[in-house]
Amino acid sequence: MKRKDQILELIVSEGKISVVDLANKMNVSQVTIRKDLDYLAAKGLITREYGYALTLSNDDISNRLIHNYSTKLKIAKLAAQAVSDGEIIMIESGSTCALLAEELCKTKKNIKIITNSIFIANFLREYKNVDITILGGEFQSVSQVNTGPITRLCAEQYMVDKLFVGVDGFDENYGFFGADILRTYAVKDMANCAKKVIILTISDKFKERGLVKLFKPEEVYAVYSDCLTCENTIEFLKYKNVKVNIAK
Repeated sequence: MKRKDQILELIVSEGKISVVDLANKMNVSQVTIRKDLDYLAAKGLITREYGYALTLSNDDISNRLIHNYSTKLKIAKLAAQAVSDGEIIMIESGSTCALLAEELCKTKKNIKIITNSIFIANFLREYKNVDITILGGEFQSVSQVNTGPITRLCAEQYMVDKLFVGVDGFDENYGFFGADILRTYAVKDMANCAKKVIILTISDKFKERGLVKLFKPEEVYAVYSDCLTCENTIEFLKYKNVKVNIAK
């Protein structure tokens, strides 16, 4: 695991941690730690106070991204293998989706990403080998995503092969769930413009039932996750013709 990834996990576990403590735990100088923290803060993953690093607010996508960061990164790396050079894809605003977008920038050529996520567009700003189209709409400042009828109108101008989405829960009777009704509607609108819906989610989400119904299993082409401990869930998804891909 890279040093910056280890630092992220330490910040998540502590909530707030000093530069001195980080330097001692990582066995590097405080100057090195400050440079790493400056990079992470510039990426929007943490916030800074004098002498300290802190996590962000609970619903902030940056805060959600750094929780289970290493697991989400493994999922993103595996899902990136499903995308070819020169492909045009849609990506919604999930935290694992943001890591997928960055992985594509690192490993693919001439990718075009259509997204409703301002966060993802900003997250990728240093990469020059990707074209990004942002779907308009009503801006949700905390989640940094556009939603509403304008988002639907913008999405309807496109047809792509793949849409990558995150989810907030699962139930065999109802399928996959979102947490916010406006963001859920935006994802459904984007799904109407894609041939395949591909879900990226950590396995913990299969233990929860979310708030807003998102997709029935038969509406999903594939799932990328980490170790799904429940064999019944895997078999259920396969029975529904969902391709299950496990990142190890």
